[in-house]
Amino acid sequence: MRISLDTRDKMLIVNFNGELDHHSAEEIRKEIDKIYFERRLDHIVLDLKKLNFMDSSGIGLIMGRYKNVSDNGGKLYIINASSRVEKILKMSGILKIVQMYNTLDDIPVNI
Repeated sequence: MRISLDTRDKMLIVNFNGELDHHSAEEIRKEIDKIYFERRLDHIVLDLKKLNFMDSSGIGLIMGRYKNVSDNGGKLYIINASSRVEKILKMSGILKIVQMYNTLDDIPVNI
């Protein structure tokens, strides 16, 4: 699993590439949190376009980031989820609390 991190305005954009599982979740969590808090960002966007597998550790990673941004007054967004990953997100209940969009440009500007 590899991630790349980018910022736009007050958003941290996290691009996943590979498999998000118990082998990689903790290290990725540390990377995301470090940049998010150091740069005092408001929102996180998880781009799942190149994510080809996710287990319960991935669900935990998403839930933890949701808690961080919510506690900070921000929002967590998911974009570019494949139908397979979207099914996992629906079954976990994440999509009841996290908004999902097709692309970064679809996220409302007034966040």
